[in-house]
Order: sequence, then C-alpha cells, then structure tokens
Amino acid sequence: MMRRSHLPYFLLRMLGKRNFHCLPTFYLCLLLITTGPQNAESDSNKDSYIVFLKDHHPVDEETAFQNHIDLLSSLKGSLEATESHVYSYTRVFNAFAAKLSKDEADELSRMPEVASVIPNRYHKLHTTRSWEFIGLPPTARRNLKAESNIIVGVLDTGITPQSQSFRDDGLGPPPAKWKGSCAHFANFSGCNNKLIGAKYFKLDKTHDPSDILSPIDVDGHGTHTSSTVAGSLVQGANLFGLARGVARGGVPAARVAAYKVCWASSGCSDQDILAGFESAIADGVDVISISIGGLTGSYTSDAIAVGSFHAMRRGILTVASAGNDGPNYNTVSNHAPWVLTVGASSIDRQFRSEVVLGSGQTISGIGVSTIEPKQRSYPVTTGADVAKNSESKDVSKYCLEDSMDPGKVKGKLVYCILGGSWGADSVVKGLGGIGTVIESEQYLDSAPIFMAPATIVNSTTGKRITDYIHSTRSPSAVIHKSQEVKIKAPFVASFSARGPNPGTQHLLKPDVVAPGIDILAAYTLMKSLTGLKGDTQFSEFTLMSGTSMACPHVAGAAAYVKSFHPNWSPSAIKSALLTTATPMSSRVDREAEFAYGAGQVNPAKARSPGLVYDMEDMSYIQFLCHEGRENSSSLATLVGRPVNCSKLIPANGEDAINYPTMQLALRRSGQEPTVAVFRRTVTNVGQAQSVYNATIRAPKGVEITVKPMTLSFSRVEQKRSFKVVVKAKPLSSALVVSGSLIWRSSRHIVRSPVVIYDPKNFD
Repeated sequence: MMRRSHLPYFLLRMLGKRNFHCLPTFYLCLLLITTGPQNAESDSNKDSYIVFLKDHHPVDEETAFQNHIDLLSSLKGSLEATESHVYSYTRVFNAFAAKLSKDEADELSRMPEVASVIPNRYHKLHTTRSWEFIGLPPTARRNLKAESNIIVGVLDTGITPQSQSFRDDGLGPPPAKWKGSCAHFANFSGCNNKLIGAKYFKLDKTHDPSDILSPIDVDGHGTHTSSTVAGSLVQGANLFGLARGVARGGVPAARVAAYKVCWASSGCSDQDILAGFESAIADGVDVISISIGGLTGSYTSDAIAVGSFHAMRRGILTVASAGNDGPNYNTVSNHAPWVLTVGASSIDRQFRSEVVLGSGQTISGIGVSTIEPKQRSYPVTTGADVAKNSESKDVSKYCLEDSMDPGKVKGKLVYCILGGSWGADSVVKGLGGIGTVIESEQYLDSAPIFMAPATIVNSTTGKRITDYIHSTRSPSAVIHKSQEVKIKAPFVASFSARGPNPGTQHLLKPDVVAPGIDILAAYTLMKSLTGLKGDTQFSEFTLMSGTSMACPHVAGAAAYVKSFHPNWSPSAIKSALLTTATPMSSRVDREAEFAYGAGQVNPAKARSPGLVYDMEDMSYIQFLCHEGRENSSSLATLVGRPVNCSKLIPANGEDAINYPTMQLALRRSGQEPTVAVFRRTVTNVGQAQSVYNATIRAPKGVEITVKPMTLSFSRVEQKRSFKVVVKAKPLSSALVVSGSLIWRSSRHIVRSPVVIYDPKNFD
C-alpha cells in the first residue's frame, strides 16, 4: 500500500477530519479490516493532545495539514499518523490535535519543530448558569424522543420567530397531537418545527400604534420567557460580552406555541388571556407558562385561575409567576390551588460596576453598564447641586426631567437618589451628562440595564460619595464597565412576592422558587434594552429579572418531568416538583416558606420523586367548598355543572385537599394551643416493593405526629393514606415557623413543609 503521507491532499483531508461520513468512512473501514483490531484497541488507551509548532504562520491550509501529517509520520508511521490525527488549526495559529500516548507526546515535545504539547482538557461550559445552578446541566439524563413530543404554550407578549433560540435544527415535524396553527407574521419568517404555533389575541380592536397586530413580540418579554422554557441551544450567547455562555431552555427539544395576549399600551386583558388559554388547550399543549400578574380575589372570576382550571381538567399544568410586589407580605398572586405558583430566587452571579473616586476610593455598585469610559475620570456632582433654581432643588436630587440645569450637567457624572422609577440615567444623558450613580435601598439584588454608564449603591455607600463630592473643589470619578462576580446563593429576590396566601389560610404559596435574577435569554431587536428615549442599545439576548423569569424555569422543569412521565396528571407533576425541591434557609430569608415555598426547584430529582400527592378536578372543588368563599352558582360556572357542597365535604381534615405542603393558621383565642389534622394520600410511583418511614422535624413550641409512621407498598400506583396532627402554641415573636414531614425509603426522600403562622401578625 502507498505511504499515507503521499496520498492526494483531498483524501488525506477527508481521512483526517472525522466529521466526514461518506467516502472517508468507507475507506476507514477498509483500513481497520487491513490493520486488524490492535490499533483500535491501542487508540482507546490514548489521550488527545494539542501540538503547537514553532512556525506560527503556515503558508496555506494544505501545506500546513501535510506538514502535520509528516510530523506525526516521523513519529508513528504514515498509516497510524493519519489515524491519530484529529484536527488541524491553520487559520490563526499553526497547531494540530492528535491521539497520542504519554511517551509519544513527550517525544513530540522534544522535536525541534514543536513549540509545546499540551493535554486536551475538558472544561465545564460557562452557560447562562440558571439551569446548571438548579441541577439540570446539558449532560442531564433526557428522554429526547418524548421531550420532542412535549409542547409548551407560552401566554405572553408574543415571540421573535427569527431568534436563534427558536431554530429547529434536528427536529422533526410537530407532534401528531398538535392542532394549532401559525398566524401571519408580517414580513418575518414565521413558524418552523421548533416554534410550531403562534397566535395573537386582541379582542379589543382599538389600534395600538406601538405594537403590531400579529404574534410578533415588540416588547421582548415573551421572547425571553419562551426561550427560557424551551429555547434551542445557542453557543456564545451574551449581552455585550456579559454572561457569555450557552443559552438554552430547560427542554431544548420541546416545541413552543406562542400566544400573544399582552400588548404594549393596553396590557393583558382578561378576555385576551382567556382566549389564549382556550386556544392553547384546544391546540394540544402539555404545559402552560404564564408570567402575568393574576388577581388575589375569587378563584372563579380571575381569568388566569379560570383558564388554568380548565387546562388542569384537560391534563395541562399551568405554571404562573407569583408577582413582583415583595418583600411585602400578603402579596403573592396566581395562588389558585391547581396553579403551580413560582417565586424568584438568585443564582450565584451578580453584575457590578466599580466607581473610582478622585480620592482613590473604589466603590462597587450593582447594575449592567456596557460602556467603557473614554477618560480616566470626569467631574462629578449631585443632582441637588445642579438644580435649575432653588425651587427645583427638592426634586433635582432625584434627577427628574426639567429639574436640572443642562449647563451644569453636561460632561459630568451625576449622583441621584432613586425617585420611585428608573430613568435618571436617561435624563442625565439627555442633558449631556456622562453617567449616573443612583442611591437606592431597594432592588440591590438585581441589576437593571442602563443606557449610559451608571450603577446603584445603597445610602451608606452613597454618603461616602457625597461626602467626597462636597469635600473638594474639583471632585471627579469614573464608572467602569460592569463585570460578573461570584456571590453566595440561593436567596429569594427582594422583589419576589411573599405569602401568606391572601386567598386562603390553608394553602402555602408560593409553591417553589426558581432563578429569576439577571437571567440571560433571547430578546427582540424591535426594542432597545431599556426601552427609554435615546437608548441605542439593541441585542438578541438580554438580562431580565422578575418572577416572570422564574416561572418559565419551573414550566421547563415540569415539561422535563412530563417527558419521562407523559401520563402523569398535573397535580402529580406539581407534587414531584414540590417534594423534591431543595430546602432553603430561614436564616437567609426570614420570611421562610412565605418567601420560598417548598424550596428551590430541582428538576433532576423531580424526575423520580418516589411518591406523589395526586388529585382530580373535584378534589379542588371540594377544597373550594370547604373554604366557603364561593357560592354554588360561581362553582357551577367554573365546573360546568351544578355543585352541591353539602355532599362534597367529608370529615377530611384541616384543609380538605391532598396538597404536598401543609399550612396551619393559629386560632385567635387566648393562649390555648391550636390543634389541626391534615389527611393525605400518596401514590407510589417508585419501586413496586418499597417501604417509607416518616421523619418529623418540628420547630420549638410545635408538636407534629404522623399516623402511621410507616407506609409499605407492593406495587406501582398503589395508594396509602395517613394523617398529620399538628399542635402549636401561640407564637412568641416569630412571624412564621416551619417544620417538615419527610417520607424516606432506600432510594427516595419525599419532603413536605409544615408551616405555622398567626394571621393577626399579617393584618
């Protein structure tokens, strides 16, 4: 046989590049037959190395490739050289990768042409971090065939079809169950095998000049949530270099159906929301993600509660955001018992900018500023010191429009106090200012995006800045571009809505938390990053914060679980996500379960929960009857048939619902303890032969007992019932205390929080 190094270049090239599959594969098969199995076996014991050559500027690609093969041939022989060759780097530097033994690598490193030989190391991806942080990396176990059959319906502001996150590479046609369609997309590309459906609902035909009468997303919110739940993998996603990594959804192989129910000027109307629910249910979606604020009143009149109830009856789980009215209590919304309600937590990164004062002090502030300064420093002043006149001084400290003198602002950094809404950086920039430092005691855990150099500091840090400004005749400062820093996590976002549940004293809400701070996901190019006047920053990806961002993480987790258990009910999937959630600490979040529910969602563990608390639709009606807040007429409207509550209320305990968590509101009379009985039934979805033993953790002043303490199962789908008795003394100082019931087998841990609180402390 001829020497391999003398084969024509095109054959060498094909043989050397392992991603060719036609002629090279056939030729390789012949070689393996000829040379026998020893080479294949020896290659499996070798590692890949990268060999850098001293001649850094190869003449051309063909010559460089031939030189690499010749160099390997001098070491290994021509045939084995071509087999060990993996890849040639010829465009930027002169190097190649090859499979080598340790001795061969050492010998190569001693050759005069070789600059260095380094082992090929494997690094973890620097991704957008949120999915990895909750334990669902790209390498997690997946049922791809079933996942590609999952359809996630997103009710939001629409979608950006041309986004890379909605490419359909490798996906086959939509599932046969799909009954939806794709509405007109103006001049854009429309649907594909990833984005299989897109509709818009604007039943009020009033023209909205700032929006487009189509599913197109002009806001960016819907694009962001849709890509978070089920976006395809996008390598190198970033926001002007920040948060660079692989952007992806929780179920990248799943399909997306977008329902535009929110509009730029008119918001999200009940009629549009209900129309969206109706369409999504009829179209055949499997999970609904809705990051829209719900009411806190009647479950039979709130559009999201009603729509999600009917979705549940058709086997569709609705995941909804808890709201952004935290850290105040009694603010959680979308708290219907059949909805999975999601609060926002952090991941282990934050975006901060350094402010360097002329005195040499360096101060760190929070926020996303993507602009590098052009000078080492700029004059700095305060909004109060550049007021138009004495009358406007009280408002100019907030850097409000028409409060500052443009001549005094131009060319300077301005220190402002947050005056109720963002935009100080826009005002300062509009007057010719260089940048803004904003004082705020709120929102110090999430980084807003600024249209000019800016950052946020608290009042203590702010005093250091203003003291410096007023201590010298020529104060100066500079704000550097934001950087990503590592922080301790998780914790609940300050803005995330808190319990107790304003709809009922018997149900813990939110259910769980998920990453909702500084989440990188797809965006629209039809809106600037801030949406403020004068902002010229546009990007295909952006960072957003809110329970809106947390919601699609849990919707993605629900879709992930469903891909392994396509026949599970919505309540079973919800139970799996709640009982396997990662516990969080009340030392970090003093509101405890009222902030984080059962904990931070853990999709990988939820795939195999062991036991589930399952329910059918009439179980929820029984709960509403027990609550006594809905009349027969309203319940009949919800259910679609007459409801007689007197026949639906058995002696079934404190809350009359088979929920995975338990919540006790203390009675208001005297110092007597409150005693409550919770009755529950679990279904075995783990090993057929299994035994679960109860572990009880009770806070001080609370007794928790469980009967029986052991649950034995002999088959899958077998059910076992138990009761939990909670005896709690009046709380001394704590707003809320919590314990837990854990059912533990040899393979599974099934955890249910038990929360006790005094309602009068939240009046």
